[in-house]
Amino acid sequence: MHGEVDSHNETNDLDRKPTESESFERDLATYLDDVQVEVRRRYEYLTWIEKHLVGGWTQNNLEPLLVEAAKEIEYPPPKWRTLAKWWGSYSLSGKKITSLVPKVHLKGNRNQKVENDTVFFERAVERYLVPERPSIAAVHEYYSDLIRRENQQLVGEQIQALSYKGFYNRIKKLPAYEVAVARHGKYLADMEFNKIDAHLPPSRVLEKVEIDHSPLDLILLDDELDIPLGRPYLTLLIDQYSKSIVGFHLGFKDPSYYSVMKGILNAIKPKMDIHERFPSIENEWYCQGKMESLVVDNGAEFWSKSLEQSCLEVGIHIQYNPVRKPWLKPLVERLFRTISSKLLVSIPGKTFSNILEREEYDSRKDAVMHFSTFNELFHKWIIDVYHYDSDSKKRAIPYLKWQEGVSVMPPITYSHDELEKLSVILGLKENRKHRRGGIHLHGLRYDSEELADYRRMNPSDIEVLTKTDPDDISSVYVYLEREQRYLKVPCIDPVGYTKKLSLTQHNINKRLCRDFISDKLDLDALARVRLYIHDRIEQEAEEINNLSRGATKWKTKGMARLAKHNGVASDSNANCEPEVLPELSLTHTKPDSKFLPGSDDWDEFISELDPY
Repeated sequence: MHGEVDSHNETNDLDRKPTESESFERDLATYLDDVQVEVRRRYEYLTWIEKHLVGGWTQNNLEPLLVEAAKEIEYPPPKWRTLAKWWGSYSLSGKKITSLVPKVHLKGNRNQKVENDTVFFERAVERYLVPERPSIAAVHEYYSDLIRRENQQLVGEQIQALSYKGFYNRIKKLPAYEVAVARHGKYLADMEFNKIDAHLPPSRVLEKVEIDHSPLDLILLDDELDIPLGRPYLTLLIDQYSKSIVGFHLGFKDPSYYSVMKGILNAIKPKMDIHERFPSIENEWYCQGKMESLVVDNGAEFWSKSLEQSCLEVGIHIQYNPVRKPWLKPLVERLFRTISSKLLVSIPGKTFSNILEREEYDSRKDAVMHFSTFNELFHKWIIDVYHYDSDSKKRAIPYLKWQEGVSVMPPITYSHDELEKLSVILGLKENRKHRRGGIHLHGLRYDSEELADYRRMNPSDIEVLTKTDPDDISSVYVYLEREQRYLKVPCIDPVGYTKKLSLTQHNINKRLCRDFISDKLDLDALARVRLYIHDRIEQEAEEINNLSRGATKWKTKGMARLAKHNGVASDSNANCEPEVLPELSLTHTKPDSKFLPGSDDWDEFISELDPY
């Protein structure tokens, strides 16, 4: 019975005439030749990799295999991530070959679809997703050129290229993370798209203080000579709890232990002299006291043993940020941008970055502000503007937040004696020879009676440790090993040059002095004179050598005494040539030898003459 049914069904199937159209999936033959070539490329790479792959379709597994596969396959290899996407589509379809047909044309507005441009668009996308980061305009030009070249070979219907706007819109619809990885690297892509874990916020003032450096896009002029000093570096310290700027240092040296120490000292010390220095400032700079943790990045200056030792001694913990995670130190990074956008942007003139692009600058045109003026304005901006302004989201005002924190748990402050000790602990360390005349440091000389007495009790030219307070070089601290203490030694400065002088200003003065002297030097004239002296010495030496041949050898010691006797000097024309005497009669009586010595006794004779 079952057989009858089967036979009947089979007969019916054969005899049945279709009453309606039936459809089937599109096969590979219906696609353009370029698409078929691309499908073959994908298929060959997938089958080769599948055969040799051990493990998952990951970057570490795929990249080495792609290098080997490219040696055997005639087509260029894809990126590992692209290959993994192909495998996903291929395997999900049950390994249908048509699943490898490029589908980029299905993204975006389908009304803009240009059926025949898919291969060319994908090649343009590959050109776009590279670390060199070509512009969309450049990639669109490449895409258009590919289609134009293809159309030259076609007899029938031409391939229609997307307009720039359509191309741009399609590019912008690509997966943003994958675009960022290809063009900017995984690190920056993760920073942009990954979740950022929140760090535990501080609960009190000066619990955590961030520090960092940045060059400012500004050229400053010397106050006296009106010549450009260059682009200053700003070292900035900001309290995480209140967002207050607790200290800073502005200088022209690259970031170093020196600039870090200057910034820390400025943050710790009370700032009572602000109004005396800058009368235009209206409010107080209220920030002072001992910070608990200093949050730093991985700059070389922050890995200094001197910094670690100094901070350990004053009880400051150094918290090193993990490599390439700036979001754990967000405030100071953001504050530099705020300074540029809210303070520097209002200063007329070109920024240093603009000037570098021209590789030249007019100091009076591009450097529009003196150092002291900017220093005053920067202090005023911090104290009178930033500390009393809210952030962009109107969440807090630094001054009020600081007062709130201080009312609950005020920070530890330092007495005058403790601050002076801090200047020693955090001072710049230098080893110097202690010799006659004291200690030579920073191009200056430091000495005192007590230091001279200490030298008498020690071997000559011993090496001693010195500490310099960068804010005041009128004295230095010298460690006396025998007495286990520091001695404050003043600068030998009869004109008062170093009074209230900082090391930064002193270094600027030295550089300006060198530049001034160099500008006044006539190097051509100096070279001409030096060559003349050299030639004259050689000429003189040759003449002397010629005279000495066959001449009586005179003792140098005796000739020197003769020169003294004859008065050979810079202000006379005297020489050692014997005086020409008139001929003597042969019958003239020879004088007694005790009055006129012979030539052999001349040295002994003139040695008894008193000098004058």
